[in-house]
Amino acid sequence: MSDFETLILDKDTDEHIARITLNRPERLNAVNDRMEHELVAAIEDVADDDDMRVLVLTGAGRGFCSGADTRGLAGGGEQGIHAGERSAEEIRRNFRLPQRMILGLHRMEKPTIAMVNGVAVGAGFDLACACDLRIGSPNARFMVAFVRIGLFPGYGGTWLYAKALGSVAKAAELLFTGDFMEAQEAHHHGLLNRLVDAEELEAATMEMARKIAQGPPIALRLAKLMLYKGLEFDLETAMQMAAAAETITLSSEDHKEGLAAFREKRPPEYTGR
Repeated sequence: MSDFETLILDKDTDEHIARITLNRPERLNAVNDRMEHELVAAIEDVADDDDMRVLVLTGAGRGFCSGADTRGLAGGGEQGIHAGERSAEEIRRNFRLPQRMILGLHRMEKPTIAMVNGVAVGAGFDLACACDLRIGSPNARFMVAFVRIGLFPGYGGTWLYAKALGSVAKAAELLFTGDFMEAQEAHHHGLLNRLVDAEELEAATMEMARKIAQGPPIALRLAKLMLYKGLEFDLETAMQMAAAAETITLSSEDHKEGLAAFREKRPPEYTGR
């Protein structure tokens, strides 16, 4: 366990699973300046740790993340990214940290899972959408929130929501109205990969994390890369890149192990080589 003030970073070296828990439950895990710095550090730590194969992101208490801490907004009691006393250029530059936070999740080579145990609002919605998979309970609720206080969603939401929902129209509705989207609707639209009872949320999430962590790391990293980069390619380019990626896996020790395990009817033991 690493020593942070606003979050907890746990690493299970036996199962190769890392977990980041946002840990400001008294504020529904609202993001303040300290949490942004620590979350960037924790994400980069996991990204650089070759022993970790999956990251689970969740929140302590009854919320996933309620967005930016309003005490850091204009008129609040803390200095935050949106504080009115700063110049426009200072505020724009201060978005570099949340950009590292969101891009760190999205670009991480390892699969990421958001375990959504409660409200995911504003920046919290963005954090959930920056992960590859989302598993939630009926307590999960999603809201853009920015429009309710006269703000543009500056953490990448206008790009993230449409991709995660698979619907520009639904993303537009959430962006323009600021209405909540309940767990059942989120599952219907594909935002939640799985919707399970609250008491089963951790078990279901860790079951998914273990299943992924037991897979071949090289193939999974390449699959994630091509999943997102493929959205930018035409089919011919995507197929050429796929051929290059499969060539890498065909020459890996993991591929040899996978074939041997299949033939010997046993679970494979992948090493990421």
